[in-house]
Formats: sequence, structure tokens, C-alpha cells
Amino acid sequence: MTNYKTTEIGKLNELVNLENGKVFLHDALELTGCEISINTVPKGFKVPFNHKHKQNEEVYIILKGEGIITVDGTKLNVKEGSAVKVSPEASRTIENTSDSNFSFICIQTKKDSLEQFGLGDAELC
Repeated sequence: MTNYKTTEIGKLNELVNLENGKVFLHDALELTGCEISINTVPKGFKVPFNHKHKQNEEVYIILKGEGIITVDGTKLNVKEGSAVKVSPEASRTIENTSDSNFSFICIQTKKDSLEQFGLGDAELC
């Protein structure tokens, strides 16, 4: 038994060929504290619905392209390098406004569950 798990998601631009243009890492990496999806969607893509969560906040990290994340009716313009946190109770959707593929990471984790981070959760060995 090892203390790590690996997976291959492929090239970002090839994710667009998958169902909904995304790969979930929860099962592939046997994650126990969060869900992570790696997403690439084509030009013109827009999630056709709004959604919110019961307990998980989401963080969107934009890797490539430009888009709009709409949170509770407010349109946020995002681009490569943008990061947006959305609280569970907020209604959200995302769309690609680029002339090409739009790639982003979405991390879901239970709101208010982080107790330690960075060097506060580290031990030299």
C-alpha cells in the first residue's frame, strides 16, 4: 500500500471531447476532503442551468481563455489567472466567452471545514 495515488487526465484541449468537457478526480484519486474537476469547454459553451450546493463552497481557477461566472445574478468576467470562490448558498453558472476553448479547475470542499493550511499543517521530516 502506498501513501499516494496518481491518475492521468490527458491534455487540457482534449478534455473538450469528454462528456461535459470534464474529468472528476474524487474517485480517480480516492479524495477524502474535496472534489476537483478539470474542465475544458468549447467556444460558445454555457452551462444551461444555475445551481447551488447544500454544504460545499466552490473555487474556480481559470487556466485558459475568458468567460463569465454568474453568481446570484452578478456577472463576473474571468480570464486566465482569475480565481473565484462561491459560497454554497449562492446560485452560479459559467460560460465561455473566448474565441477558443476555455479551461478551468473547480474545487469543491465543505464550507468552514479547513482547520490548518500551508506550514501550519506541515511537519519537517
